[in-house]
Amino acid sequence: MTVRRLLALPVLAALLTGCGIRSTEVPTDFGAAPSQVQCSPTEPEVSTQASRGLPVQVFLLCGSSLVAVDRTVRVPDGSPDSRRRVLVAQGLLDQLAATPSAAEKEAGYTTDVRGGMTVSGPRSGDPDDTLRLSSPPGDLTSFALAQVVCTFSDSAAAQGDGSVILGGPGKEPLLRYECTDEVRSRPGTEQPPSSGVTGG
Repeated sequence: MTVRRLLALPVLAALLTGCGIRSTEVPTDFGAAPSQVQCSPTEPEVSTQASRGLPVQVFLLCGSSLVAVDRTVRVPDGSPDSRRRVLVAQGLLDQLAATPSAAEKEAGYTTDVRGGMTVSGPRSGDPDDTLRLSSPPGDLTSFALAQVVCTFSDSAAAQGDGSVILGGPGKEPLLRYECTDEVRSRPGTEQPPSSGVTGG
């Protein structure tokens, strides 16, 4: 009986070895892992709000990128163009700082722009399309600056070429900012390109 058991061991070992899953040299690609973040509101609200003001878009954070979301801002009829730009810019700032709706939160949207920030028009000597924030742009987080620049540059607050001139409340130099695909894709690491501005 003992001899039979000893003889059966090599056979059993060979059978067990054959039951394993062999590795393959053929590369397999099943795509990226599925994301839990939808980045798309489950219930778009702009259609119900379009009659309440000027339709605009603001850039919110979703995952690690910026995504445009529909909003509306109130601008009084008959406002002169210079004043209209500032009113639109302030409305956009307020929308950026607002808490995302329940549907947007569920879809994964957040914002890094803090409430209470205001915007004003140019000072004497500034270019006509300057927007001055109550907080220096350089003091904003990289996410918040990207949100502000991309939102402004895609609105009536921007110049015709899509750039936006921003300054702060102090004497820091004005800068012309641009929103690029890289900034929209990686707002945490890609700063909006900027260049110096001469007086108006």
